[in-house]
Amino acid sequence: MAIDAICLAAVVAELRPQLVGLRVDKVQQPARDQVVLLFRGRRLLLNAGAGAPRLQLTEISRDNPAEPPMFCMLLRKHLAGARLAKLSQPPLERLVRMEFDASDELGRAGRRTLVLEAMGRRSNLILLDGEGRVIDSLRRVDADMSAQRQVLPGLFYQPPASAGRLPVTEETEEGLSARFASAPPEKALDAFLLDQYFGLSPLMARELAFQAAGSSDARVFQLASPAPLWRAMEGFLDRVRENRFTPVCLLRGGQPMDFACVPVGQYGPAVEAVAYDSFSALLDAFYEARERQERTRQRGADLLRAASTARDRLRRKLALQEKEYAETQDRDKLRIQGDLITANLYRMERGQARLECENYYEDNAPVHIPLDPLLTPQQNAAKYYKRYTKAKTAERYLREQMALARRDLEYLESVLEEIRQAETEQDFLDIRAELREGGFLKKQGRSKKEKTRAAAPREFRTTSGLRVQVGRNNRQNDQLTLKEADRRDLWFHTQKIHGSHVILRCAGQAPGPEDVAEAAMLAAWFSQARESGNVPVDYTEARNVKKPAGSRPGMVIYTAHRTLHVTPEEETVKRLRAK
Repeated sequence: MAIDAICLAAVVAELRPQLVGLRVDKVQQPARDQVVLLFRGRRLLLNAGAGAPRLQLTEISRDNPAEPPMFCMLLRKHLAGARLAKLSQPPLERLVRMEFDASDELGRAGRRTLVLEAMGRRSNLILLDGEGRVIDSLRRVDADMSAQRQVLPGLFYQPPASAGRLPVTEETEEGLSARFASAPPEKALDAFLLDQYFGLSPLMARELAFQAAGSSDARVFQLASPAPLWRAMEGFLDRVRENRFTPVCLLRGGQPMDFACVPVGQYGPAVEAVAYDSFSALLDAFYEARERQERTRQRGADLLRAASTARDRLRRKLALQEKEYAETQDRDKLRIQGDLITANLYRMERGQARLECENYYEDNAPVHIPLDPLLTPQQNAAKYYKRYTKAKTAERYLREQMALARRDLEYLESVLEEIRQAETEQDFLDIRAELREGGFLKKQGRSKKEKTRAAAPREFRTTSGLRVQVGRNNRQNDQLTLKEADRRDLWFHTQKIHGSHVILRCAGQAPGPEDVAEAAMLAAWFSQARESGNVPVDYTEARNVKKPAGSRPGMVIYTAHRTLHVTPEEETVKRLRAK
């Protein structure tokens, strides 16, 4: 869900004492719609994406592109070193203003304002000068896009138009009674509230209906008077005016489905409500998995399509090869038919369509052999021998080709798993380069060379402090296992399941059972068996892992291994992640 105005007010109230007065140390733009401002180690995330606009402190470290976007460079020019003087939100507006005391190139003091408009598809991030003129914005809005309001450099900033409804915080009991009396009796209570008041989200409108009438689907006629509805509204508005908010995440089947700033009871036991210590922690937990899926969908769409197409093509090719291979297994029949024709040449005449004779290979059983009437008996025999020789040669060739196809099919399955688990822009660039190197992705002519940097493996620490590294892609798996790992380090991989190579850095000491179990859990988590239980994970010393000649990236063989069965747990993985 998109954050509503009241939840945004709760977030602003939480952030104001933590950030006001601090200087901006760094400005980053890890994604097209995301800007991160660093204040003394605190990461303030400003998200202007259509699906998840919000403002929050975040503990999630996001990788930045090798080349900063232009808007990021502009923010660095104006905000780096600036002090946050004021953090405010117009009443019940999904808009936040961050005012900074800044200096220009000549050291003259000035004011810069960064405005976050958290309004769904119209979300934006706008930088203003001291006079309120637009310096630039994340998304420019010209007259063709909006005739009423443009957001372009040089224009004075105009806030979005008001909704024209009464702000819910200004309602009185008498006003509610008048509106309730004129409402259509069959109208849903939540729809009535949304039509009449500005600042309520659909979730809170349903919750107020539930508290007033006992059902979130209740109709106006089901209430004899507006008194129960006013009691529910008054309790909610008291919380808002007094800033008595409770960050709550709603889980269905263990998966986040919504969040709120007050306790929600409309779903009953079907939904689990989990309270958090802060809204920033709540928003991190709620959006982390969703953003990872969105990154995969947006950045990895072409990679998924290319790898899936190549995999499906290989499957069809392998099926045809297996069919042809099965046909070659019956080739002895062709040789026998050639022998029988040769043995019966004295009985044959040119132009025969078939030969009827005894098969001395099978107790002289009668057999009918088709012939080509246009060929001589000798040529018919030669034709069957030639088909036999061709089938014999094809068997050897097909066996080799099927082995290669199965190898490439396994490799592409592993690449697809890499794409699903990719977390950063660099992960996608590395996978793209890997597919191009393998010939599965064509080079796009003389395109501009992408700026890349060596991506580091994922880093974790066991409870006892041992370092664990997890490969991000097949090429990194090879580098990590075969070149960087000490021969005494432990290597982990899910048994016969695609996944990352995991190295437990033993530092010359014997790891404890807990270290081994935690490293095995990481191997299970970063594999196709992430959602499974009791996953078999093989582990052995790195010196026992070898790469067969001619194999694809990431493919290895190993000996002297042990197997441990573990169940992946997300909370444990988060706890082990190195800061």
